[in-house]
Amino acid sequence: MLSIPNFFEKYVEQYQSNPLLWEKSEGSFKSTSYKDFADTVRKFAAGLYKLGIKRGERVALLSEGRNDWLMSELGVLYNGAICVPLSVKLNEDSDLLFRLQHSECTSIIVSGHQYKKIERIHNKIPNLKHIILIDKKESELKDIEIEKEGVLALGEKILKENIAAFEERIKSVKPEDFANISYTSGTTSDPKGIVLTHSNYVWNVEQACGLMEIPEDNIMFIILPWDHSFAHTAGLYTMIRKGASIASVEIGKSPMETLRNIPNNIKEVRPHIMLSVPALAKNFKKNIETAIRKKGSKAEKIFNKALKVAYAYNKEGYNKGKGFRLFNYLQYKLYDKILFKKIRENFGGRMKFFVGGGALLDIELQRFFYAIGIPMFQGYGLSESSPVISSNAVQAHKLGSSGFIVGDMELKICDENGKEIPVGEKGEIAIKGPNVMHSYWKNPTATADTVKDGWLYTGDLGYIDNDNFLYVSGRFKSLLIGSDGEKYSPEGIEETIVEHSEILDQIMLHNEQDPYTIALVVINKEKLIKKSNRNNIDHTNENGRREMLKLVSEEFEEYKSKGNSGGMFPERWLPTAFGILEEGFTEENRLLNTSLKMVRRNINSKHSVLQEFLQTPEAKKPDNNKNMEILDKILK
Repeated sequence: MLSIPNFFEKYVEQYQSNPLLWEKSEGSFKSTSYKDFADTVRKFAAGLYKLGIKRGERVALLSEGRNDWLMSELGVLYNGAICVPLSVKLNEDSDLLFRLQHSECTSIIVSGHQYKKIERIHNKIPNLKHIILIDKKESELKDIEIEKEGVLALGEKILKENIAAFEERIKSVKPEDFANISYTSGTTSDPKGIVLTHSNYVWNVEQACGLMEIPEDNIMFIILPWDHSFAHTAGLYTMIRKGASIASVEIGKSPMETLRNIPNNIKEVRPHIMLSVPALAKNFKKNIETAIRKKGSKAEKIFNKALKVAYAYNKEGYNKGKGFRLFNYLQYKLYDKILFKKIRENFGGRMKFFVGGGALLDIELQRFFYAIGIPMFQGYGLSESSPVISSNAVQAHKLGSSGFIVGDMELKICDENGKEIPVGEKGEIAIKGPNVMHSYWKNPTATADTVKDGWLYTGDLGYIDNDNFLYVSGRFKSLLIGSDGEKYSPEGIEETIVEHSEILDQIMLHNEQDPYTIALVVINKEKLIKKSNRNNIDHTNENGRREMLKLVSEEFEEYKSKGNSGGMFPERWLPTAFGILEEGFTEENRLLNTSLKMVRRNINSKHSVLQEFLQTPEAKKPDNNKNMEILDKILK
């Protein structure tokens, strides 16, 4: 197995003239070839060598996804140092400091947009030797600061005067050396530093490449942050392995401006593949539906009819077209030509598929994108596995599943005691293979709890079907636990209710061996008022507000025995009582992590008093005093 520098240079040699990176500059996307980019990487790496970056030292990388992100990481790895990629979503000084201090970083590479975060805290980082600025700084450089151009100039000098010593440094990097310390998002406790080796990454790239074919003329547009393990492996290094291209989002003056650039960038880049997470997928779907609605009710009816026909034809993907009559098939092809093709043009006209990861994709989202001709293939993985474990693919897919398992890896489903259970039964997913992390940085206890006899216990709940497709149901360790000890994962219920609700933005179910399940609810004020108006409910008086709370209650009743969706979930795991919240779950209040997943531990801690109240007889009434009090505040 190769080190990452050897891996990179192998494919540079094979695909020298192919475009590797596409980045927007001076109004248009411009490409950089494999050979030209490799020359820059070597200069930067040699510059780091001249600065005194040593083998095994930790170097933090805090930047938006761009050419210089990849240059920086490779430059660090060429020196046998360890890259600590940090999320640009980390805005709290304490969050950044924890990672920088815990990993004992001696240098930080930072972009201009992120510089102020480091400027505020750099004096609190012991043994910090260098701050390397990717972008030019308008004010005077501090003693420990150096700009990228300065590093490249140092590197150019080394390559001319002392290349042999630098080449020896590259050769000293071994596959078993540490490549990254990648910090978890911290859903259950303080973030843990996941130590991944060079061979972890290279193995996982080979495993991921076995899932689907990617021609070398393809472009992947990477919207996700590049420090994200999913984008890191399934995007950057996998595309390098295939000799294909990577396009980055045009960086705006603010995160919101960057988001607004995405639709135009997609049309400019015309990608073949994109990586997505549920939040992005929902946003794409919402924008498509909004555009259709603007065309009028007739267009909306035709679109809904087209979706219905496509859903019936596609089914779950693996059984596509079975039992479909010729007339219906011709209808489907017509809708595709006159309607879905135009939607695909908004994605550049060349999009073949999305790969979805990061969290569970609702099956209705999968059906929607499959219908319009851009399938969203659900995958599964976690940073501790480098991260790819399974994925659906063009040649083999089942909507609703997380796909088939990568090669050179074992997977088993276990009960609470770690004992393997039969096919079809739910339990904890465990894997064993060369992609399993080395350890958690400076945390032997957590390492021993997670990796046992080479098996990585993921903490996720799932099962394997008879066709060897993996189904992931949620967190094994964040289960609803009934008073009789029975367990159930809440994620599927929560996501389904929110996805199909007009008035609920967020919910979290809770049952910790209690008599019944409860829900914490974040309502959408404007949409609740609109629905109330349609139902002739006057929200300005007390009786009207009581009726509004009944509307919220009906969102859950829909899934109980008398509701239209009754039977979808076991009734005991649907909430008997709910409490509405004045404030939603956000990254800022630390109730969502950087992957936009709920931090249940923090939510439980913040709302423990309300949860205790929701287990009382009074709380079973939707219009209990607590809910009335909060609704009054929300409607003011």
